[in-house]
Amino acid sequence: MLLMDLVGQTLTAEEQEMLEHPLVSGLILFTRNFHDREQIQELIKSIRQKVKKPLLITVDQEGGRVQRFRQGFTQLPAMQSFQQLLPILAEQTHLAKEAGWLMSAEMFALDIDLSFAPVLDLGHCCKAIGDRSFGSDVTAILPVAEAFIDGMRETGMATTGKHFPGHGHVLADSHLETPFDNRPQERIFSHDIQPFKQLISKQKLSAIMPAHVIYTECDSQPASGSSYWLKNVLRQQLGFNGVIFSDDLGMKGAGFMGNYVERSEKALNAGCDLLLLCNEPDGVVQVLDNLKYQPTQAQKERHLSLMKRKHIEWRELEKSPRWQQSHQALSTLQEQWLEWKANNG
Repeated sequence: MLLMDLVGQTLTAEEQEMLEHPLVSGLILFTRNFHDREQIQELIKSIRQKVKKPLLITVDQEGGRVQRFRQGFTQLPAMQSFQQLLPILAEQTHLAKEAGWLMSAEMFALDIDLSFAPVLDLGHCCKAIGDRSFGSDVTAILPVAEAFIDGMRETGMATTGKHFPGHGHVLADSHLETPFDNRPQERIFSHDIQPFKQLISKQKLSAIMPAHVIYTECDSQPASGSSYWLKNVLRQQLGFNGVIFSDDLGMKGAGFMGNYVERSEKALNAGCDLLLLCNEPDGVVQVLDNLKYQPTQAQKERHLSLMKRKHIEWRELEKSPRWQQSHQALSTLQEQWLEWKANNG
């Protein structure tokens, strides 16, 4: 039910005990947990060996500025770069698919189950999103986002669309405050929600992560704690039957929902299956000590459905012509993107 994080580059005895708690389903790794590829592989191996239950091990390895592991890994391009720098749709979709494939293959080679991707927010004005977004126009971005997803699915990695129903319009960063989106309901449904709606209809999303944004014309609660958004819209209207993750309940944007236990209760009651609580080890202890919750059988099965089912060896991956070609092309695109950004503000 709960995904926690680790303080450093090794697993402590206290963290092992917390991971074995019946309410903990997995963990998320950050840059602070990473020194080099050998160390992160050893850390994951020790976690798998010491914790005697299936753990969902996750990371944010989207590409661009949100890439937790860099040294020894492909420098993945920001999602905006596909449309901004590549003039032909066939080039955009080809490299986007290779990015999804390569990212997920490199994570599987570490024995990581899931990288939370892709971002399906529209537009680049939001401080929290920026160039993480594929673009602003639904029609233009959908084939590129779908190609990235197809690359992930080719490897066998579950896909997570974020941040439902769309974080791209608000300027505020939900890491630092609770954003309010005051646009009419009709605009959100005709525009922002469309990437999620259309990809759900194609059964391309294994999981969805809602936003810590209050859409004032729709509901009084952030989407991450709103039964309107998660049960009424996502489950009933859109027919989504995959996993719903909360976004990080340690973010300032979640503070609207109360203390850590109250945030967890509201997210679960609203319809989340799995909760992220990061950078707040005391908060994790509070939740484990005070939250009274028993996951349903359906929730347990959804959690297990996200586990990786393919073993990839690093040496074999790096020898493959596909990895070598994609590694070079994607690294070059990221370099071009950084140059473009430097020249265009």
